[in-house]
Amino acid sequence: MPEPAAAPPTPPIPLASLLADADLGLRQVAGPPAAEGTAVHMVHTSEMADPYPYLLGGELLLSAGVLLKDADRYVARIVEAGAAALGFGLAPVYDTVPAELVDACDRRGLPLLEVPPRTTFTAVARAMWRLMAEARHRELRRVTQAQQGLAAAAARPDPVPAVLHQLAVRLEGWAVLLDADGTRLYAAGREPGPDAVAGVARLARVVSPGASPRPAPASATDLVDAGHLSAYALGGGEGLVLGLATPAREAGDHTVAGVAVVLLSLLTAPQQGTDAGSRSAALVRLLLGASPAATAPLLGPGPWTVVHARGGDRTAFAATALGAALGSALVDPDADGSVRILLPAAREVTAQPGWTLGISAPSDPAALPAADTQAARAVRHAVATRRDLVRHRETAPLSPGEARLRLAPLTDSPVLVETLRTWLSLHGSWDRTAAAMDIHRNTVRQRIARAARLLEEDLDDVDVRMELWFALRHG
Repeated sequence: MPEPAAAPPTPPIPLASLLADADLGLRQVAGPPAAEGTAVHMVHTSEMADPYPYLLGGELLLSAGVLLKDADRYVARIVEAGAAALGFGLAPVYDTVPAELVDACDRRGLPLLEVPPRTTFTAVARAMWRLMAEARHRELRRVTQAQQGLAAAAARPDPVPAVLHQLAVRLEGWAVLLDADGTRLYAAGREPGPDAVAGVARLARVVSPGASPRPAPASATDLVDAGHLSAYALGGGEGLVLGLATPAREAGDHTVAGVAVVLLSLLTAPQQGTDAGSRSAALVRLLLGASPAATAPLLGPGPWTVVHARGGDRTAFAATALGAALGSALVDPDADGSVRILLPAAREVTAQPGWTLGISAPSDPAALPAADTQAARAVRHAVATRRDLVRHRETAPLSPGEARLRLAPLTDSPVLVETLRTWLSLHGSWDRTAAAMDIHRNTVRQRIARAARLLEEDLDDVDVRMELWFALRHG
C-alpha cells in the first residue's frame, strides 16, 4: 500500500529564467545554450580550488576565481560533480572571464555565465530562491487542482474509469488499470506506441506481488524514447496495478499519481461492496454519539480497532491516504487536522510517516465508544512523549508468577529494584527519591534509566508504571 501522498518537491529552475532576469544582468559566454533545457536546483558559492567534495549536483556554482589556476581541471571536477552551470564574477580578481575557462567550459559542455560587477552573488541566490518559490506555488496549485479533479471523478457513478480519465488528462498521458495477470481492465488517454505499452506491462510485473521471491516494490519507473513510464501496485490484495505513460515527468506528478493510487485502491478493495456506505455511515454515527446497538448490525461482529491520528496535511486527501495506508475506507477527518479511523482488529497498524497514532484495544461494536476514548488517550500520550505510535494497554493486577517474569531482567540488580520501587512509590520524583535513599539525584536518574533499558519499557508511560508497581508489590 502506498504511503500517504506528500507535498510535491520544488521544481528545478530553468537556467534561462535566471538569464532572463534583467536586474541580474547575467550573460552566457560558453557551453550549450540555456534554452536547451539546463535546470538549476540550487545556488552554491565557493572559492575553493576544488569544490567537488562540497557539490551535490544540479548547482549553479558561483566563483570569482580567487584560487583558479588550472581551468581545465577545475571545470572537469565541476562537471564530474554534476553541477548544472558555472557563474563567474568579474570582481574583484578578474576584469574579464579568462579565455582558458571559456575554452574548458565549451569542451566540457558546461554553461558558463558572466556575472557583472554590479551583481552580488547574494543577489543571484535571492533571485533563485524567488523563482523556486514561484515555481513551487505553481506546482502546488497544479497538484491541488489535480487532487480536486480526481476526488470529483471518484464520486461519479463510474468512478474507476472516471479517475483514470482524469489522471490521463492531468498528466497529459496514458493511464491503464491492469489485473494480476496483466490483463487490461480500463484505459484512458491516447495510447502510446508498442514499446511504451510493453514497458508499462513489464513494470507492472515488477510491482505485482509474487513476481519474484523478494517483496515487490510499491512502484517502478523507466524511460523510453516516448517519455516516462511508471507502475504502481494498488492496495486491497487484488493484485491490481496502475500503469502510466507520460511525455515528461514534472515534480508533482508522483504526488498526483499517489492520490490516484489511494482512490483506486479504495474503489477496488473488496470491502468496497454494497455495504461500504452503510459501514461508513455507522462509523460516523458511532463517533457522533449514536447508540451502539443501532449501529452494530451495520458494522458487523468485529472485533474492531479505533485509531486516532494527528499530524499530516490538513486535507481530506491526506486523511484518505492514511486510511488507505492502514487498509480502511472508514475514515473520519476533523477540521483541526486529526483523523479517526475504524478498521478490523486483525489488521496490523504500523507507524506512518508524518503521523502520530493512538490505537485502542480490540472491541466489539457495542463497546466502540470506549475504544474511541482509549484511542484519544493513546494519541495524546504519543504526542506528549514524542512517539510515532502508542497502543492502549489494559492494566490489571498481576499474578505472582507474572510479576516475577515481568521483573526478571532486574533479578541480578537488587539496587535497581529498590530504586525503582522507591521512585514509583514517590510518583517519579527524582529529588524525593534521592532524599529517601540518601543518594544524589543524578544517581537516581542513572539507575532508573538503566532499569528502563533492562526492562525495555517506557517509564514515562503511566500504564507501564502501574503495571510495574503491581509487579513489585506482588512479585
